[in-house]
Amino acid sequence: MRPAARVEHLPPYLFAELDRRIAERRAAGQDVISLGVGDPDSPTPSHVVDAVLEAARDPATHQYPSYYGMPELRRAIAAWHERRFGTALDPDTEVLPLIGSKEGLAHLAVAFVDAGDETLVPDPGYPVYGIATQLAGGTPVPVTLPAERGYVPDLDDAPLSARTKILWLNYPSNPTAAVADLSFFERAVAFAREHDLLLAHDAAYSEITYDGYVAPSVLEVPGAKDVAIEFHSLSKGFNMTGWRIGWCVGSPEAIRYLGTVKTNVDSGIWNAVQRAGIAALEGPQDHLQHLRGVYQKRRDLVVGTLNRLGWDLEPPLGSIYVWAPTPDRQSSAEFAELLLDRAAVVVAPGRGYGAAGEGFVRFSLTVDDARLEEAMGRVAGAVGG
Repeated sequence: MRPAARVEHLPPYLFAELDRRIAERRAAGQDVISLGVGDPDSPTPSHVVDAVLEAARDPATHQYPSYYGMPELRRAIAAWHERRFGTALDPDTEVLPLIGSKEGLAHLAVAFVDAGDETLVPDPGYPVYGIATQLAGGTPVPVTLPAERGYVPDLDDAPLSARTKILWLNYPSNPTAAVADLSFFERAVAFAREHDLLLAHDAAYSEITYDGYVAPSVLEVPGAKDVAIEFHSLSKGFNMTGWRIGWCVGSPEAIRYLGTVKTNVDSGIWNAVQRAGIAALEGPQDHLQHLRGVYQKRRDLVVGTLNRLGWDLEPPLGSIYVWAPTPDRQSSAEFAELLLDRAAVVVAPGRGYGAAGEGFVRFSLTVDDARLEEAMGRVAGAVGG
């Protein structure tokens, strides 16, 4: 049995590897606290759960769903975008529901990347952009996000070639927690238009922001739908990671090509989950204020603890992470190993997010307050000792 070279040469997925190491330690009897994976610990809002329970009892939801998503869901997504960002979308041509935004990110490369093509991927950045490019036969080309620029790239220095197809962006960012303003998106849209690129913006964390910052959409830029597609998810803002529901919006052409791929490889989202998605988008949004408050308190605990230990971090304005340099010039793997060995605390090594992530680690804020406080106490003991 011989695997395809495209799979054989892939590195282990960072979070799968973290899960394996956590399981090993726990099997050995260690009380491990994982700050490695960004999986919300709060429950899904009750009105969304009620909606899926009611829908699951309806035999009409037990058959194949629409390949392109329920029209009611597409209309709910379009209406949410207009309320949230002031952007008008055609629910029939500019909206496509996804089985979680990660699935759509991966399939976008299949739709646009041929063997030998290149995509511009943020470094450090979410690993799926580069891996999806490789699986499609292309080459991911890193675009460094310098810390001194707030982890926003200088597009004038982007390593373009005649084979470049996609520019990937992600704000609020995973892993750096950086944010971008609308003026940057205006520059990015102009850059994509000038170089005939598809701009793919991953906005999965758009609703998790702090200190009065409100994340913009790239589609707020006039003419953005000519060149851009944007990905959203109910995972983080509605604590629905396990439900697998997201969507992409924007360029009708990009939506059409992505939809062509999806109709050939999946059968859509279970209709009961789609009805729950409608309830989430059309129902009460007051949980978001509470959720932001929970994460902001945790952010302040992590940043405050690290700063007392000698770091000099600014509290991030978005996402559910704190991105921190390693002390004493340790590699990201060395420092993560130290915390695991001395504190039984798991953090994500920055090298897993690209070469520019070396020398950093990512702390996730998705454990309950008491466990996070215990974890940071352990970190203080490990580092301070």
